[in-house]
Amino acid sequence: MSLNLDTLAQQLGAILGERVVSLKNALGELTLTVRAADYFGVATTLRDHAELKFEQLLDLCGVDYSSYGDGLYEGPRYAVVSHLMSVSKNWRLRLKVFATDDDFPCVASVTPVWNSANWFEREAFDMYGVIFDGHNDLRRILTDYGFIGHPMRKDFPVSGHVEMRYDAEQKRVVYQPVTIEPREITPRIIREDKYGGL
Repeated sequence: MSLNLDTLAQQLGAILGERVVSLKNALGELTLTVRAADYFGVATTLRDHAELKFEQLLDLCGVDYSSYGDGLYEGPRYAVVSHLMSVSKNWRLRLKVFATDDDFPCVASVTPVWNSANWFEREAFDMYGVIFDGHNDLRRILTDYGFIGHPMRKDFPVSGHVEMRYDAEQKRVVYQPVTIEPREITPRIIREDKYGGL
């Protein structure tokens, strides 16, 4: 397996050249990091080049690095990570790109390269607020239409901002401020005498 990954790493280095920001082989998986400006071009090359042939995008997700490394991380906050597979070459690759602007995270859409990226990009937009430039239908997919914020961001409150419930008198769903009070739950352990033979 490692020989196969070494071959793939050599091919990626030779074909992509300076577009490779980093190429890491860790735990039997190869991770290619590229700049946001090169992302779409690299994705197209990974699919179309005869020596690579990554025909399938298996997964695409957003990542928020704001609390990575116990908050000591100082790089870009948002990344998009894709998992690719080449059926003909029997290769797998993780493709990572960081958004250059933390206030308005934006990367190119790879939906024109792999159709399967469509709903994955919508999910990353909905959960993390990453904008996919060139996506033809970028709208929420998991949260409600009136939802405010992006729930997978590290700074989003665990209890959320609003709650919804069905009101029988109004015969409709109503939104109201969250009524859950934050509290710390510490489990109490009560042991009987001679518990466990002690």
